[in-house]
Amino acid sequence: MIKDLKNQPFVTYIIVAINIIVFLMMTIAGGSSNTQVLLAFGAKYTPFIQQGDWWRLVTPMFIHIGLMHLVVNMVTVFYLGKIVESLFGHWRFTIVYLVSGVVGNIASFVLLPANISAGASTSIFGLFGAFMMLGESFKDNLYIRLMARQFLTFIVINLVFDIFLSGVDIYGHIGGLIGGFLIAYVVGAPKLGKNDLIKRFLSGIILCIAIALFLQIGMRGF
Repeated sequence: MIKDLKNQPFVTYIIVAINIIVFLMMTIAGGSSNTQVLLAFGAKYTPFIQQGDWWRLVTPMFIHIGLMHLVVNMVTVFYLGKIVESLFGHWRFTIVYLVSGVVGNIASFVLLPANISAGASTSIFGLFGAFMMLGESFKDNLYIRLMARQFLTFIVINLVFDIFLSGVDIYGHIGGLIGGFLIAYVVGAPKLGKNDLIKRFLSGIILCIAIALFLQIGMRGF
C-alpha cells in the first residue's frame, strides 16, 4: 500500500485539496472576492509585507479570488502537477512548487506594490519553468522535448494575453516561471538523468542573489 502511494502524485492531490479547503473557508468568512477576507487570509499586499508580514510571500499561492479563478488554476495544477511530480519525484516537486511560488510573489511584491494579489499561478508558471529546464537538459528525450515545446507555446500565449488583460499579475507569472526554471536546475531530476553540476551551482547562486536583491529593493520601495 505504501509502495502504491509512493507511485501516486499525492503531493499534487494535497495541494489541490488545500486550495479548495482554503477557498471554502474564505467563502464562509465573507467571500473570496472580499478585500478584507483576502487580506485576512494572507493575500499579497506590499505595504503589509514591508511592515513585517513576510508570510504573505507564501500564503497567496493557496488563495483564489472567485470560483473561476480557483477552478482554472486547480485543473491546471491537477494535470500539470501530476506530470511534473512523476518526473521530479515528490519532494523535489514540492520544493519547485513552493519556491517558484514564493519567487513569483517576491517579483509581484516589488514590481506591483499597489495591488492585492493571490493565486496559484506563480507556482503553476514555476512548474512550466521546471519543464523548460527539462527540455533544455534532456533534449535527447523525445517525450520531454515535445512536451517542452508545447508548454513553451502555452507560456508565450499566456504572457501575451497577460499584457492586455487587466487584473492579471504578469510580474508574478514571470517571476514564478524564472524561479521554477532555476530551482529545477538546483534540485535536478535524477529519474531522467544527471544535470551539469556547474549549471546547478550557478542556478542556485543566481536564484539566491535575485531573491536577496528583490527583497532589499521591495523593502526600500521600488
